[in-house]
Amino acid sequence: LLLLAALCLALASALKRVPLSRRRSLRKLLRERGQLSHLWRARDAPAASSEDCAAFSETNEPLINYLDMEYFGQISIGTPPQNFTVVFDTGSSNLWVPSVYCVSKACTEHTRFQPTQSSTYQVIGTPFSIQYGTGSLTGIIGSDQVAVEGLAVSNQQFAESISEPGKAFLDAEFDGILGLAYPSLAVDGVTPVFDNMMAQNLVELPLFSVYMSSNPDSPQGGEVLFGGYDTSRFTGTLNWVPVTQQGYWQIQLDNIQLGGTATFCANGCQAIVDTGTSLIVGPTKEIKKLQNLIGAVSVDGEYAVECSNLSVMPDLTFTINGLPYTLSAQAYTLVEDADGMAFCTSGFQGSDIPPPTGPLWILGDVFIRQFYSVFDRGNDMVGLAPAVP
Repeated sequence: LLLLAALCLALASALKRVPLSRRRSLRKLLRERGQLSHLWRARDAPAASSEDCAAFSETNEPLINYLDMEYFGQISIGTPPQNFTVVFDTGSSNLWVPSVYCVSKACTEHTRFQPTQSSTYQVIGTPFSIQYGTGSLTGIIGSDQVAVEGLAVSNQQFAESISEPGKAFLDAEFDGILGLAYPSLAVDGVTPVFDNMMAQNLVELPLFSVYMSSNPDSPQGGEVLFGGYDTSRFTGTLNWVPVTQQGYWQIQLDNIQLGGTATFCANGCQAIVDTGTSLIVGPTKEIKKLQNLIGAVSVDGEYAVECSNLSVMPDLTFTINGLPYTLSAQAYTLVEDADGMAFCTSGFQGSDIPPPTGPLWILGDVFIRQFYSVFDRGNDMVGLAPAVP
């Protein structure tokens, strides 16, 4: 580990940092427009249903919390480069962006890839489909050069969406998604971007790391660092946790304590560290119990808490590989202004991911904001340490 740390420091100048901008989430935008409760009524539920997830569980993971996504980065595809804003998602393995041939309204509101404008584009033509909790996204597979902050990945297969579901991505701040999970999750057997980075010797070390700022007023939302990690972004030392199943970045939880008492996952359970999920997600029954214990009440399809209660609400602690990872109420609550008043919502959401994939807890951005996360493909481990605010 000392050698690895020394290597990372020595190679710091060669590391590729992809800045993440933090923007207003779709939930905040819809609330400001007075359209949030209308969306819930249209969908009948705020989260993906078990049936939706079941159709998806063998290949990928639904964007359970796309309404809350706030962290986005830039990539380019083609020669000359065409720029796109994407979610760097450790919970899926495919890259997709809208195609110029897509006529869905969601596509016309975003940057669309034009294959005829790229001299390095190659037709693959394989049909592509991902089932999301909000509908299915379909398209075709193409191949081109993909550039990520100076890392030029050649012959990268990606999906060009031809049809996007309803209003799911219409107002989203991102154009597409770049998956960073294991190859076994990739639809159509496409080689993921990071696997090609490793195969083409574009990164010095077979790992990447993610920092998400917890300061909503910070000019930099965070960063994805390919090929190493940045010790200035965390305190103490990294706790290395073995990946238990190589699909998602899946790890073992020892237990989950509320206010110091092992209230959930008492005999251990499985979780995934997922940058593509904004909240902390768990089995519906357990999350409902958790919401009750912290005093959250259902309002317009989301769980609200009294902002004045944050100082007396209990801490939530995930015990991972023997070490505690504690979130204060301020960390697991989302605070925003609505009509000049503070509005506080719970950072937890219930969703039942069925066997054989689930049940799973999902440690999304609410967790990653507090704990710097390193994803090590060379040793199949996740490194965690308290993030610098």
